[in-house]
Amino acid sequence: MLKLPRVALLIQSNLEYGRGLLRGIGSYLQTHESWSVFYRVGMLPESLSPELRKWRPQGIIGQFETRQVLRQVRHLRIPTVNLFGLHEFRNNSCFGVDHAAISRMVADYFLELGYRNFAYCGFQKVFYSQRRGEAFVDYLARKGYSVEVFASPESGANTGVFEIEAAGQFDIPRIGRWLQAMPKPLALMAGTDNRARQVLEACRLFDCRVPEEVAVLGVGNDEVLCNLSDPPLTSVALRPEKIGYEAAALLGRLMKGESCPSEPTLHGPLCIVPRQSTNSLGMTDPLLRETIRFFQEHFTDGVSVADAARHVGVSRSTLQRRFVEILGRSPRDELVRVQLDRVQELLRGTTLSINKISEQTGFDYAESLIRLFKRKIGKTPTEYRSQFVDVL
Repeated sequence: MLKLPRVALLIQSNLEYGRGLLRGIGSYLQTHESWSVFYRVGMLPESLSPELRKWRPQGIIGQFETRQVLRQVRHLRIPTVNLFGLHEFRNNSCFGVDHAAISRMVADYFLELGYRNFAYCGFQKVFYSQRRGEAFVDYLARKGYSVEVFASPESGANTGVFEIEAAGQFDIPRIGRWLQAMPKPLALMAGTDNRARQVLEACRLFDCRVPEEVAVLGVGNDEVLCNLSDPPLTSVALRPEKIGYEAAALLGRLMKGESCPSEPTLHGPLCIVPRQSTNSLGMTDPLLRETIRFFQEHFTDGVSVADAARHVGVSRSTLQRRFVEILGRSPRDELVRVQLDRVQELLRGTTLSINKISEQTGFDYAESLIRLFKRKIGKTPTEYRSQFVDVL
């Protein structure tokens, strides 16, 4: 009888990110090789179970949250792929998320919307939340902006990252009072989608209007959490399926005798998925706000900058000067941004042809859309869409 390699998966499945990792691992197994898998649904274990050790796995892929688990895994002396990178652990391969790249993407998104007041709300002692916050503060500081950071209380008896996130529900009154004192309009990055939901609840309780006064953006794009939020939450989509797939492929090679990579493998975010929680502009200039509102309402009609200038009652040169002074880009650039935001939304969420998308977003020809999209986004529309159809 054929004996399959025995592989343990220590991955939490309560949130979409963990399920994405598992989908990626499953995709690898369906297309490359077969394993006998040890897996338990639910939260991460604080230590390896006796049943697992008795099973004698030949490889492990895991989110290793505690040093105790890492010590026990090390003592097994088997090929290991670490999906957290939380603790230093010799002779294992680390796969994970590029937290600095996430924060840069969020900062650039808010800057493009015209925001100049920034805040970050995460969790102390949750390593990925801390790294995202530090990167957000550092990146905006280099752009000349400061960031107000919420000082979350000590986690008390909660030591696991997911328990700390759940206990953050008790921070809501403090978050609300903190937000009330912030200058508006405010662009707030939350460390995770769960934290962003808590921020939105604080805004509701303390009468901070979202997104008009506070625009809120999370990380993870957990569609259940994002759509349970009020209003629906804008979030950064990550690449858990790709990480899971590549982690499984590496473990397969390690179990065949290949040596561990010397450096961690980090994957940047996929994109920002806009929803209602950031559906507002950060600038207060009434001329710019009315111009952008005009673009948003009429871009499908093929309007021009000249049309917008007539609508707001100024010359085209005056409109050009105000946009460059306040936003650092031209009215034409803003019109293109509005169009391409809608193009990306249609590419992600529909199967419409490129010809149909060009018709619905104000382009005369599909070829014009393709050229502009490639220049601005760095990919063709088809390449962009393929990331969401086949993330592996």
